[in-house]
Amino acid sequence: MKRYIDFFRTPQVVTLFLASFPARIAYGMVGLSIFFKAVQETHSIAFAGLVIGVNSVAGSLSAGVRSSIMDRYGQKWPLRILVPGYVTMLIVLSSAHSRPTILGFAFLLGVSAPPINLSIRPLWKAIVSDDLLRSAYAIDTAVINAAGVLGPVFATALALSKHPQSALLFAASCMAVGGGALAVNPVSRAWIPEKKNSGQKALWKHRSIQLLMIEGVFIGFGWGVFDVAVPAFATLENVQSRTAWILAAMGIASIMGGIAAGIVSKRYTPLGWFMRNYMVWLIFAMPLSLTYPGWSLALLGGVLGFIGGAQQVFYWEVLEAVRPLGSEVSSIGWIWTIEGSFMALGSAFGGFVSQEFSPRIALAITPGCIAAGAVILYLGRKSLSLANVRIKPENDLRAMRDNADETN
Repeated sequence: MKRYIDFFRTPQVVTLFLASFPARIAYGMVGLSIFFKAVQETHSIAFAGLVIGVNSVAGSLSAGVRSSIMDRYGQKWPLRILVPGYVTMLIVLSSAHSRPTILGFAFLLGVSAPPINLSIRPLWKAIVSDDLLRSAYAIDTAVINAAGVLGPVFATALALSKHPQSALLFAASCMAVGGGALAVNPVSRAWIPEKKNSGQKALWKHRSIQLLMIEGVFIGFGWGVFDVAVPAFATLENVQSRTAWILAAMGIASIMGGIAAGIVSKRYTPLGWFMRNYMVWLIFAMPLSLTYPGWSLALLGGVLGFIGGAQQVFYWEVLEAVRPLGSEVSSIGWIWTIEGSFMALGSAFGGFVSQEFSPRIALAITPGCIAAGAVILYLGRKSLSLANVRIKPENDLRAMRDNADETN
Protein backbone atom coordinates (compact mmCIF):
# COMPACT_ATOMS: atom_id res chain seq x y z
CA MET A 1 0.00 0.00 0.00
CA LYS A 2 3.01 2.29 0.34
CA ARG A 3 2.91 2.89 -3.42
CA TYR A 4 -0.63 4.23 -3.13
CA ILE A 5 0.31 6.48 -0.22
CA ASP A 6 3.23 7.89 -2.20
CA PHE A 7 0.99 8.29 -5.23
CA PHE A 8 -1.64 10.37 -3.44
CA ARG A 9 1.05 12.52 -1.84
CA THR A 10 2.23 13.55 -5.29
CA PRO A 11 1.19 17.15 -6.11
CA GLN A 12 -1.73 17.57 -8.55
CA VAL A 13 -2.92 13.94 -8.26
CA VAL A 14 -6.01 14.57 -6.13
CA THR A 15 -6.83 17.76 -8.02
CA LEU A 16 -6.78 15.93 -11.33
CA PHE A 17 -9.07 13.20 -10.05
CA LEU A 18 -11.56 15.67 -8.60
CA ALA A 19 -11.57 17.75 -11.78
CA SER A 20 -12.42 14.82 -14.05
CA PHE A 21 -14.77 12.76 -11.87
CA PRO A 22 -18.09 14.51 -12.69
CA ALA A 23 -17.41 14.07 -16.43
CA ARG A 24 -16.79 10.38 -15.83
CA ILE A 25 -20.12 10.17 -14.00
CA ALA A 26 -21.72 11.64 -17.12
CA TYR A 27 -20.18 8.95 -19.31
CA GLY A 28 -21.34 6.30 -16.84
CA MET A 29 -24.90 7.58 -17.27
CA VAL A 30 -25.09 8.13 -21.01
CA GLY A 31 -25.57 4.54 -22.22
CA LEU A 32 -28.52 3.65 -19.98
CA SER A 33 -30.00 7.16 -20.23
CA ILE A 34 -30.13 6.82 -24.02
CA PHE A 35 -31.45 3.25 -23.76
CA PHE A 36 -34.35 4.19 -21.48
CA LYS A 37 -35.05 7.37 -23.46
CA ALA A 38 -35.43 5.36 -26.66
CA VAL A 39 -37.54 2.64 -25.00
CA GLN A 40 -39.88 5.19 -23.41
CA GLU A 41 -40.37 7.11 -26.64
CA THR A 42 -40.69 4.14 -29.05
CA HIS A 43 -41.42 1.07 -26.85
CA SER A 44 -38.83 -0.89 -28.84
CA ILE A 45 -35.81 -2.61 -27.29
CA ALA A 46 -34.34 -3.28 -30.73
CA PHE A 47 -34.51 0.43 -31.57
CA ALA A 48 -32.95 1.32 -28.22
CA GLY A 49 -30.06 -0.99 -29.04
CA LEU A 50 -29.73 0.68 -32.43
CA VAL A 51 -29.61 4.13 -30.82
CA ILE A 52 -26.85 3.08 -28.43
CA GLY A 53 -25.04 1.56 -31.40
CA VAL A 54 -25.29 4.76 -33.45
CA ASN A 55 -24.05 6.84 -30.53
CA SER A 56 -21.16 4.46 -29.88
CA VAL A 57 -20.06 4.15 -33.50
CA ALA A 58 -20.11 7.94 -33.95
CA GLY A 59 -17.93 8.35 -30.86
CA SER A 60 -15.55 5.56 -31.73
CA LEU A 61 -15.09 6.50 -35.40
CA SER A 62 -14.14 10.03 -34.42
CA ALA A 63 -12.03 9.02 -31.37
CA GLY A 64 -8.89 8.43 -33.42
CA VAL A 65 -9.14 11.81 -35.10
CA ARG A 66 -9.81 13.67 -31.86
CA SER A 67 -6.99 11.91 -30.04
CA SER A 68 -4.55 12.56 -32.90
CA ILE A 69 -5.38 16.27 -32.70
CA MET A 70 -4.48 16.19 -29.00
CA ASP A 71 -1.21 14.38 -29.69
CA ARG A 72 -0.32 17.19 -32.07
CA TYR A 73 -1.72 20.34 -30.49
CA GLY A 74 -2.29 19.48 -26.82
CA GLN A 75 -5.49 19.31 -24.77
CA LYS A 76 -6.40 22.91 -24.04
CA TRP A 77 -8.46 24.09 -27.00
CA PRO A 78 -9.91 20.70 -28.10
CA LEU A 79 -11.51 20.21 -24.66
CA ARG A 80 -12.83 23.76 -24.64
CA ILE A 81 -14.63 23.09 -27.92
CA LEU A 82 -15.84 19.55 -27.37
CA VAL A 83 -17.16 19.88 -23.82
CA PRO A 84 -19.72 22.63 -24.59
CA GLY A 85 -20.77 20.80 -27.77
CA TYR A 86 -21.38 17.55 -25.89
CA VAL A 87 -23.36 19.30 -23.15
CA THR A 88 -25.54 20.95 -25.77
CA MET A 89 -26.26 17.64 -27.51
CA LEU A 90 -27.29 16.00 -24.22
CA ILE A 91 -29.76 18.79 -23.54
CA VAL A 92 -31.20 18.64 -27.06
CA LEU A 93 -31.49 14.84 -26.98
CA SER A 94 -33.47 14.99 -23.74
CA SER A 95 -36.29 16.78 -25.58
CA ALA A 96 -36.32 14.60 -28.72
CA HIS A 97 -39.35 12.38 -29.38
CA SER A 98 -39.37 10.90 -32.90
CA ARG A 99 -37.15 8.05 -34.02
CA PRO A 100 -35.24 10.10 -36.63
CA THR A 101 -34.45 12.92 -34.19
CA ILE A 102 -33.38 10.53 -31.44
CA LEU A 103 -31.07 8.73 -33.86
CA GLY A 104 -29.72 11.97 -35.28
CA PHE A 105 -28.95 13.59 -31.95
CA ALA A 106 -27.46 10.34 -30.60
CA PHE A 107 -25.06 10.39 -33.56
CA LEU A 108 -24.09 14.05 -32.97
CA LEU A 109 -23.64 13.28 -29.28
CA GLY A 110 -21.09 10.62 -30.17
CA VAL A 111 -19.20 12.86 -32.58
CA SER A 112 -18.89 15.65 -29.99
CA ALA A 113 -17.77 13.38 -27.10
CA PRO A 114 -14.75 14.88 -25.28
CA PRO A 115 -12.02 12.22 -24.84
CA ILE A 116 -11.88 12.64 -21.06
CA ASN A 117 -10.35 9.26 -20.15
CA LEU A 118 -7.96 9.34 -23.11
CA SER A 119 -6.80 12.81 -22.06
CA ILE A 120 -6.08 11.89 -18.45
CA ARG A 121 -4.04 8.73 -19.06
CA PRO A 122 -0.93 10.48 -20.49
CA LEU A 123 -1.03 13.13 -17.77
CA TRP A 124 0.12 10.65 -15.12
CA LYS A 125 3.54 10.41 -16.75
CA ALA A 126 3.84 14.16 -16.38
CA ILE A 127 3.26 14.21 -12.61
CA VAL A 128 4.34 10.83 -11.16
CA SER A 129 7.58 8.84 -11.28
CA ASP A 130 7.90 5.70 -13.40
CA ASP A 131 7.64 3.36 -10.41
CA LEU A 132 4.22 4.84 -9.56
CA LEU A 133 2.70 4.50 -13.04
CA ARG A 134 1.03 1.15 -12.30
CA SER A 135 -0.49 2.70 -9.16
CA ALA A 136 -1.69 5.64 -11.27
CA TYR A 137 -3.28 3.32 -13.85
CA ALA A 138 -4.84 1.23 -11.08
CA ILE A 139 -6.41 4.16 -9.25
CA ASP A 140 -7.46 5.76 -12.53
CA THR A 141 -9.18 2.50 -13.51
CA ALA A 142 -10.83 2.35 -10.10
CA VAL A 143 -12.14 5.91 -10.47
CA ILE A 144 -13.48 5.19 -13.96
CA ASN A 145 -15.24 2.11 -12.63
CA ALA A 146 -16.55 4.00 -9.60
CA ALA A 147 -18.17 6.41 -12.02
CA GLY A 148 -19.43 3.34 -13.87
CA VAL A 149 -21.14 2.23 -10.64
CA LEU A 150 -22.76 5.54 -9.82
CA GLY A 151 -23.63 6.48 -13.41
CA PRO A 152 -26.03 3.57 -14.13
CA VAL A 153 -27.67 3.98 -10.72
CA PHE A 154 -28.32 7.67 -11.36
CA ALA A 155 -29.41 7.00 -14.94
CA THR A 156 -31.88 4.26 -13.97
CA ALA A 157 -33.33 6.15 -11.01
CA LEU A 158 -33.82 9.36 -12.98
CA ALA A 159 -34.99 7.72 -16.23
CA LEU A 160 -37.66 5.70 -14.38
CA SER A 161 -38.79 8.67 -12.26
CA LYS A 162 -41.66 11.08 -12.93
CA HIS A 163 -39.22 13.23 -14.91
CA PRO A 164 -37.38 10.77 -17.21
CA GLN A 165 -35.69 13.55 -19.20
CA SER A 166 -33.78 14.48 -16.04
CA ALA A 167 -31.35 11.57 -16.66
CA LEU A 168 -29.85 13.21 -19.74
CA LEU A 169 -30.03 16.68 -18.17
CA PHE A 170 -28.14 15.54 -15.07
CA ALA A 171 -25.52 13.92 -17.30
CA ALA A 172 -25.19 17.25 -19.12
CA SER A 173 -24.59 19.13 -15.87
CA CYS A 174 -21.94 16.59 -14.78
CA MET A 175 -20.11 16.95 -18.08
CA ALA A 176 -20.26 20.74 -17.89
CA VAL A 177 -18.67 20.73 -14.42
CA GLY A 178 -16.13 17.93 -14.93
CA GLY A 179 -15.19 18.61 -18.52
CA GLY A 180 -14.90 22.31 -17.83
CA ALA A 181 -12.70 21.72 -14.78
CA LEU A 182 -10.37 19.46 -16.75
CA ALA A 183 -10.13 21.97 -19.59
CA VAL A 184 -8.76 24.61 -17.18
CA ASN A 185 -6.70 22.22 -15.03
CA PRO A 186 -3.04 23.35 -15.00
CA VAL A 187 -1.68 19.84 -15.68
CA SER A 188 -3.88 19.42 -18.75
CA ARG A 189 -3.13 22.93 -20.01
CA ALA A 190 0.62 22.49 -19.58
CA TRP A 191 0.84 19.03 -21.12
CA ILE A 192 3.25 18.93 -24.08
CA PRO A 193 2.68 16.18 -26.68
CA GLU A 194 5.48 13.66 -27.19
CA LYS A 195 7.54 14.17 -30.35
CA LYS A 196 7.69 11.45 -33.00
CA ASN A 197 10.88 10.10 -34.52
CA SER A 198 11.84 11.42 -37.94
CA GLY A 199 10.39 9.18 -40.66
CA GLN A 200 8.33 7.18 -38.18
CA LYS A 201 5.68 4.91 -39.67
CA ALA A 202 1.99 5.64 -39.34
CA LEU A 203 0.50 4.36 -36.09
CA TRP A 204 -1.66 1.70 -37.71
CA LYS A 205 1.36 0.21 -39.52
CA HIS A 206 2.96 -0.95 -36.26
CA ARG A 207 2.42 -4.66 -35.69
CA SER A 208 1.67 -4.27 -31.99
CA ILE A 209 -1.08 -1.76 -32.67
CA GLN A 210 -2.47 -3.91 -35.48
CA LEU A 211 -2.66 -6.89 -33.12
CA LEU A 212 -4.45 -4.90 -30.41
CA MET A 213 -6.88 -3.54 -33.00
CA ILE A 214 -7.74 -7.05 -34.20
CA GLU A 215 -8.24 -8.20 -30.62
CA GLY A 216 -10.41 -5.11 -30.07
CA VAL A 217 -12.76 -6.20 -32.87
CA PHE A 218 -13.86 -9.24 -30.88
CA ILE A 219 -13.73 -7.75 -27.39
CA GLY A 220 -15.66 -4.69 -28.54
CA PHE A 221 -18.37 -6.73 -30.25
CA GLY A 222 -18.71 -9.15 -27.34
CA TRP A 223 -19.09 -6.53 -24.65
CA GLY A 224 -21.31 -4.40 -26.89
CA VAL A 225 -23.74 -7.32 -27.02
CA PHE A 226 -23.46 -7.73 -23.23
CA ASP A 227 -24.17 -4.04 -22.54
CA VAL A 228 -27.57 -4.32 -24.23
CA ALA A 229 -28.37 -7.91 -23.32
CA VAL A 230 -28.42 -7.14 -19.59
CA PRO A 231 -30.98 -4.27 -19.64
CA ALA A 232 -32.91 -6.11 -22.39
CA PHE A 233 -33.10 -9.29 -20.28
CA ALA A 234 -34.26 -7.31 -17.25
CA THR A 235 -36.83 -5.42 -19.33
CA LEU A 236 -38.27 -8.59 -20.90
CA GLU A 237 -38.54 -10.15 -17.43
CA ASN A 238 -40.25 -6.98 -16.08
CA VAL A 239 -37.45 -6.33 -13.58
CA GLN A 240 -35.95 -3.21 -15.15
CA SER A 241 -34.78 -1.82 -11.82
CA ARG A 242 -32.38 -4.76 -11.42
CA THR A 243 -30.31 -3.46 -14.33
CA ALA A 244 -28.73 -0.82 -12.11
CA TRP A 245 -27.68 -3.09 -9.28
CA ILE A 246 -26.39 -5.81 -11.64
CA LEU A 247 -24.17 -3.25 -13.36
CA ALA A 248 -23.35 -1.72 -9.97
CA ALA A 249 -22.11 -5.12 -8.74
CA MET A 250 -19.82 -5.29 -11.77
CA GLY A 251 -18.62 -1.76 -11.23
CA ILE A 252 -17.87 -2.16 -7.52
CA ALA A 253 -15.97 -5.37 -8.19
CA SER A 254 -14.03 -3.72 -11.02
CA ILE A 255 -12.90 -0.99 -8.61
CA MET A 256 -11.51 -3.68 -6.32
CA GLY A 257 -9.92 -5.48 -9.27
CA GLY A 258 -8.16 -2.35 -10.47
CA ILE A 259 -6.80 -1.60 -6.99
CA ALA A 260 -5.64 -5.21 -6.61
CA ALA A 261 -3.78 -5.00 -9.92
CA GLY A 262 -1.87 -2.00 -8.65
CA ILE A 263 -0.24 -3.96 -5.84
CA VAL A 264 0.37 -7.33 -7.50
CA SER A 265 3.80 -8.92 -7.41
CA LYS A 266 6.36 -7.91 -10.01
CA ARG A 267 7.12 -11.58 -10.56
CA TYR A 268 5.53 -11.40 -14.00
CA THR A 269 5.91 -8.81 -16.73
CA PRO A 270 2.94 -6.65 -17.81
CA LEU A 271 2.31 -9.01 -20.73
CA GLY A 272 2.57 -12.02 -18.42
CA TRP A 273 -0.08 -10.62 -16.08
CA PHE A 274 -2.22 -9.54 -19.02
CA MET A 275 -2.30 -12.99 -20.65
CA ARG A 276 -2.84 -14.92 -17.41
CA ASN A 277 -5.66 -12.63 -16.39
CA TYR A 278 -7.18 -12.98 -19.87
CA MET A 279 -7.54 -16.74 -19.44
CA VAL A 280 -9.20 -16.34 -16.04
CA TRP A 281 -11.54 -13.79 -17.63
CA LEU A 282 -12.54 -16.34 -20.28
CA ILE A 283 -13.15 -19.16 -17.79
CA PHE A 284 -15.52 -17.12 -15.65
CA ALA A 285 -17.36 -15.64 -18.65
CA MET A 286 -18.39 -19.03 -20.04
CA PRO A 287 -21.51 -19.54 -17.80
CA LEU A 288 -23.01 -16.12 -18.68
CA SER A 289 -25.90 -17.53 -20.72
CA LEU A 290 -27.01 -19.68 -17.77
CA THR A 291 -27.66 -16.70 -15.50
CA TYR A 292 -30.86 -14.73 -14.79
CA PRO A 293 -31.22 -10.98 -14.11
CA GLY A 294 -31.04 -11.47 -10.37
CA TRP A 295 -28.45 -12.76 -7.92
CA SER A 296 -26.82 -15.14 -10.43
CA LEU A 297 -26.07 -12.47 -13.05
CA ALA A 298 -25.04 -9.99 -10.35
CA LEU A 299 -22.67 -12.52 -8.76
CA LEU A 300 -21.05 -13.61 -12.02
CA GLY A 301 -21.00 -10.03 -13.22
CA GLY A 302 -19.14 -9.08 -10.05
CA VAL A 303 -16.49 -11.72 -10.68
CA LEU A 304 -16.10 -10.56 -14.29
CA GLY A 305 -15.94 -6.97 -13.12
CA PHE A 306 -13.10 -7.76 -10.71
CA ILE A 307 -11.11 -9.53 -13.41
CA GLY A 308 -11.91 -6.84 -15.97
CA GLY A 309 -10.82 -4.06 -13.62
CA ALA A 310 -7.41 -5.69 -13.24
CA GLN A 311 -7.27 -6.37 -16.97
CA GLN A 312 -7.58 -2.69 -17.78
CA VAL A 313 -4.52 -1.85 -15.68
CA PHE A 314 -2.41 -4.54 -17.36
CA TYR A 315 -3.71 -3.47 -20.78
CA TRP A 316 -2.57 0.11 -20.23
CA GLU A 317 0.87 -1.13 -19.16
CA VAL A 318 1.15 -3.31 -22.25
CA LEU A 319 0.03 -0.50 -24.55
CA GLU A 320 2.41 2.00 -22.94
CA ALA A 321 5.30 -0.42 -23.56
CA VAL A 322 4.53 -1.23 -27.21
CA ARG A 323 3.10 2.00 -28.62
CA PRO A 324 5.32 4.14 -30.89
CA LEU A 325 6.54 7.58 -29.79
CA GLY A 326 4.17 10.51 -30.22
CA SER A 327 1.01 8.43 -29.67
CA GLU A 328 0.25 8.93 -25.99
CA VAL A 329 -3.40 9.72 -26.70
CA SER A 330 -3.87 8.54 -30.29
CA SER A 331 -2.67 4.96 -29.67
CA ILE A 332 -5.65 4.16 -27.48
CA GLY A 333 -7.82 6.54 -29.51
CA TRP A 334 -7.36 4.63 -32.78
CA ILE A 335 -7.66 1.27 -31.04
CA TRP A 336 -10.91 2.53 -29.58
CA THR A 337 -12.03 3.58 -33.06
CA ILE A 338 -11.92 -0.09 -33.99
CA GLU A 339 -13.08 -1.56 -30.69
CA GLY A 340 -15.79 1.02 -30.15
CA SER A 341 -17.14 0.63 -33.67
CA PHE A 342 -17.54 -3.09 -33.18
CA MET A 343 -18.97 -2.49 -29.73
CA ALA A 344 -21.61 -0.36 -31.43
CA LEU A 345 -22.36 -3.18 -33.86
CA GLY A 346 -22.53 -5.55 -30.92
CA SER A 347 -25.03 -3.28 -29.14
CA ALA A 348 -27.31 -3.16 -32.17
CA PHE A 349 -26.96 -6.91 -32.73
CA GLY A 350 -27.53 -7.61 -29.04
CA GLY A 351 -30.79 -5.67 -29.03
CA PHE A 352 -32.03 -7.53 -32.10
CA VAL A 353 -31.06 -10.98 -30.81
CA SER A 354 -32.51 -10.28 -27.36
CA GLN A 355 -35.87 -9.18 -28.73
CA GLU A 356 -36.26 -11.60 -31.65
CA PHE A 357 -34.68 -14.70 -30.08
CA SER A 358 -33.48 -14.63 -26.48
CA PRO A 359 -31.18 -12.51 -24.28
CA ARG A 360 -29.53 -15.77 -23.21
CA ILE A 361 -28.33 -16.27 -26.78
CA ALA A 362 -26.95 -12.74 -26.71
CA LEU A 363 -25.12 -13.41 -23.43
CA ALA A 364 -23.54 -16.53 -24.95
CA ILE A 365 -21.82 -14.38 -27.58
CA THR A 366 -19.60 -12.55 -25.06
CA PRO A 367 -17.49 -15.52 -23.87
CA GLY A 368 -17.08 -16.62 -27.50
CA CYS A 369 -15.61 -13.22 -28.34
CA ILE A 370 -13.29 -13.30 -25.32
CA ALA A 371 -12.04 -16.71 -26.48
CA ALA A 372 -11.34 -15.31 -29.95
CA GLY A 373 -9.43 -12.38 -28.44
CA ALA A 374 -7.31 -14.73 -26.32
CA VAL A 375 -6.37 -16.85 -29.34
CA ILE A 376 -5.41 -13.78 -31.37
CA LEU A 377 -3.16 -12.41 -28.64
CA TYR A 378 -1.49 -15.77 -28.08
CA LEU A 379 -0.73 -16.22 -31.77
CA GLY A 380 0.63 -12.67 -32.09
CA ARG A 381 2.36 -12.41 -28.72
CA LYS A 382 5.77 -11.78 -30.32
CA SER A 383 4.48 -8.39 -31.49
CA LEU A 384 3.99 -7.45 -27.84
CA SER A 385 7.48 -8.52 -26.73
CA LEU A 386 8.35 -5.01 -25.50
CA ALA A 387 5.76 -5.53 -22.76
CA ASN A 388 7.38 -8.81 -21.76
CA VAL A 389 10.38 -7.22 -20.05
CA ARG A 390 10.84 -5.47 -16.72
CA ILE A 391 12.25 -2.16 -17.94
CA LYS A 392 11.41 0.86 -15.85
CA PRO A 393 13.55 3.83 -16.93
CA GLU A 394 11.85 5.89 -19.60
CA ASN A 395 15.08 6.37 -21.54
CA ASP A 396 15.52 2.61 -21.93
CA LEU A 397 11.92 2.27 -23.02
CA ARG A 398 12.36 5.00 -25.60
CA ALA A 399 15.47 3.28 -26.94
CA MET A 400 13.60 0.02 -27.33
CA ARG A 401 10.81 1.77 -29.19
CA ASP A 402 13.33 3.43 -31.48
CA ASN A 403 14.80 0.04 -32.32
CA ALA A 404 11.35 -1.40 -32.88
CA ASP A 405 10.51 1.45 -35.26
CA GLU A 406 13.60 0.67 -37.30
CA THR A 407 13.08 -3.10 -37.46
CA ASN A 408 9.30 -3.39 -37.90
